[in-house]
Amino acid sequence: MAPAREAAPGGGMRVILVTGGVRAGKSRYAERLARELGGDDVVYIATGIATDGEMAARIARHRAARPTAWATIEAPRAAGVALREAAAAVVLLDCLTFLVANAVTDAFEAGEDAARESALAEVAALLAAADARAGTLVVVTNEVGLGVVPATPLGRWFRDALGEANQRVAARAERVVLMVSGLEVVVKGAAGTWNGPGAASPPAEGGVEG
Repeated sequence: MAPAREAAPGGGMRVILVTGGVRAGKSRYAERLARELGGDDVVYIATGIATDGEMAARIARHRAARPTAWATIEAPRAAGVALREAAAAVVLLDCLTFLVANAVTDAFEAGEDAARESALAEVAALLAAADARAGTLVVVTNEVGLGVVPATPLGRWFRDALGEANQRVAARAERVVLMVSGLEVVVKGAAGTWNGPGAASPPAEGGVEG
């Protein structure tokens, strides 16, 4: 296993991107990996917003599943600032999907170009923060372009912006893992680069985003 404080080959943080569909085991895998790399010394950057009671309950369940020793930074926007402020060597951001959604939604009234620029500015700031410090950054995201075309302009703008955001983070990452039905598929990075946690366990009943 690579030391959590080891810098990426080009300097800055090592970045691991964990992607996949809904309930594929992404968060469970990423949390287990962060625990193996950092133990109790992990900062969790949470990007979700409790927009209603159901979402608040999901966030609460997600929080309860994390180690109590981990510090949490709520960052629905400005995740790059949160990463710069995170004191631990291992940082888990869950998830890029919500970060992009929040950025696109906030800029929706200004039009498609503004929404895209808002989302990509978040990604640029996050990657700049990763380049400016040492440690390991684990990023969870979703693959949203494999299903039905969204029916609304906002949905299509979000899908396109997240796809581009994922590509930019994947290009920077030393390792990219695709989760399929709870199984790890390495799509970038040698198999021995990190000894990850292997296949994720099936989510518990009523679990949160996978």
